[in-house]
Order: sequence, then structure tokens, then C-alpha cells
Amino acid sequence: MKYDFTTIRERAGHDAMAVDLAEKSPAFKPNDGFDVIPMWVADMNFATAPSVTEALKKRIEHPLYGYFLTSDDYYDSIIRWQEERNGVTGLEKQHIGYENGVLGGVMSALAAVCSTGDKVLVHSPTYIGFTRSLENSGYKIVTSPLKPDRMGVMRMDFFDMEMKIKMNDIRAVIFCSPHNPTGRVWEREELEQFMEMAKRLNVTVISDEIWSDLTLGKNRHIPLQTISDDARERTVALYAPSKTFNLAGLIGSYHIIYNEALHKRIKKVSSLYHYNSINVLSMHALIGAYSKEGAEWVDELREVLTANVKYACRFIRKNFKGVHVQQPEGTYMLFLDCEEYCKETGRTLDEVKNAGFEVGVLWQDGRPFHGPYHIRMNLALPTSRVEEAMERLKKYVFIY
Repeated sequence: MKYDFTTIRERAGHDAMAVDLAEKSPAFKPNDGFDVIPMWVADMNFATAPSVTEALKKRIEHPLYGYFLTSDDYYDSIIRWQEERNGVTGLEKQHIGYENGVLGGVMSALAAVCSTGDKVLVHSPTYIGFTRSLENSGYKIVTSPLKPDRMGVMRMDFFDMEMKIKMNDIRAVIFCSPHNPTGRVWEREELEQFMEMAKRLNVTVISDEIWSDLTLGKNRHIPLQTISDDARERTVALYAPSKTFNLAGLIGSYHIIYNEALHKRIKKVSSLYHYNSINVLSMHALIGAYSKEGAEWVDELREVLTANVKYACRFIRKNFKGVHVQQPEGTYMLFLDCEEYCKETGRTLDEVKNAGFEVGVLWQDGRPFHGPYHIRMNLALPTSRVEEAMERLKKYVFIY
């Protein structure tokens, strides 16, 4: 490979929440003899693309960081990226708006179409950020569970969704594509049926597509706004280079909204508190990321993540009796179902989770994601680290 996805980098002391948690909280500190393998929060243990670093260096060399205007290069980079990676046509500068974060964009969109106290539909399992943001802002969450088909693939339950939208007078649905935490990459037929329902029931769809670049294998992301003319008008789509290029610490997301009236309302809401201002380094980071070199880096990254996911799923199925996992089609997260294991061994999920912490595997409790016996696991690490984590879990955690 042209780019480096094998070097194990020391992150402690370098502003990395993924590993600093173990130093600051005794509950997460491993036993003597075990180093930390960070597999919880969704950032990557890979250095970002060299094109990003070079773009930042070039800008830092000019030592004035005063007020600035968002450059045409920023908008052109997004338009070109969306066309080349996702087949999007007709995207123009006026359809794009900066967001400090995807969750902030979700909440601005909700405030524009809903009132505090309204009910909002989300799928379960549910991204923890949605849950916390909705609850903190006074909205009421209505969940529609995804259901496995006969092959174990998680599918939307359209009857359940429609019934709950009607019964709860729901005006907005939060959608996640690809889905976090299950890793589903939705098929066109599913998206068409979903958006036909949204049109019939006249609900606004707020679509978190932050994982769109990180599909695995031959799976490809389909932007929800490309499904139909109506979907284009009733969907608020949110993107960011942060997951793709490991840039969460720089802050910087964006929305795409084609409906002019809806766009104006959302921009008005997000402007009220004067918090939503782009950072000059974040702007240049996106331009460096959404370059030809950045695209080459992402393609290699997807190969690495695909291999890690295949390896981990095979290892789990072979060695962790009673633990079930559906191989994700996108993202770099696994969602382990430990219900059978816990019931057969009499161990609680907390005991399993803490046993992992003791041997340095910092993974994430899946219950806040509406997974009652689940653990969420990040595989965006050098393969050698994934292999080491699996061996530790086999030897010390998933035992009978």
C-alpha cells in the first residue's frame, strides 16, 4: 500500500480521549502487564491523510489567523467530492452550509420543523448522540426497532414506522445512513420505500450521512436526497470529513439542503446563538481531505477496514461461543450481541465489559445505544492491534 496503516502510534499525552480515559478513570485502567487498546469512541488510530497534514502546514506557515471568508475552494471541494464519490449532480454553493458538528445540525433542523416536547422517530439500535441530544433538548424519542431478516441483515420495519408516525403525530424522522451502530448500508429499494412513506406522511427527514465514505467491500453509499425529486426537497443531509479522515478534534461538518425555504429556516435557527462559525484550519483540512490524494487514501483505508472487519467477525464466530455479530457493511464499528453468552454463563454484561477493561480492551457499553446485551467495538486500528485484542478477549474474557 502507498499509505501507512500499520504503524502503532503512541496517543497518550497527545490529546486523545480514546486512551486518556484509562489514565483519568480507575474503572478503565487495565491490570499490570496490559497496555491500552482503544476500541470504544469512534475515532481512528490511523494518522490522517498526508494531504490533510500538508494543507494544514501550508496554512500555518502564514502566521495570521484573523477573520476570514469561507473560500470558493471549500465549496468546490465539497461539490467535487459529492459528485465523484456519491454521484451527486446539481449540487451548488447555495445548497451547502457549515455546521460545527453533525449533531448540532440535527438539532438546528429539528428546531426549524418541530417544537420542544414533540416526538421524533429514530431507529433502534440508536446512535447515543441522537439520544442524548434529543433528551437534552426536550424532545421525546419514539423508537422503531430494526429487525433481522432470515439472513440476519437488519431491516427497517415499515409497518411499525408508519404506525408510530401516525399515532404520535411525528413531524420529523432522524435517519442514519450508513447506520450506526449496526453498520447497515441501505439498499436503493429500502431507501425508495422509506422516502415514499415520508412523502405520504409528510415528514421531514434529517439524514446523518457522516459515515458515507466508509462503506466496506463492494457496498456503496446512496445519498438519500438522490432517491427522488421529493426526497431532494424534504431531506436535510449532514456530512463531515471527521470520521473519514480522523479530524473530529478539528471540528467541522456541513449540511446539504436543496429546499430553499427549509434551508433559510435552519440557517436562521443556527445563527441565533452565534456559535456556528467555521475555523480557518478546519476549512483547509477539508480542502486537503477532499482532494485526489485524499480520495486515494480513503480507498486504501476502506481496504484495511474491510479486512479488519472480516477478520474480527470470523474470529468472534469461531472463538466466542454465545456471542453473535452481524458483519457490518459500512463504518468500522461492531455491535456484539452477548445475550446468549451472558445467560449461559450467568455473567452480567457489566462483568464481561469490565473483564475487557482489565486486559486493556477499551470497548463500549452498547446499552445506551438500545442494545440490552450489546458491546460496541471500534476496529479502526492497525490489524496487529485488532488481532491482539481478539486474542486477549479469547484468553481472558469470553471463557466458560
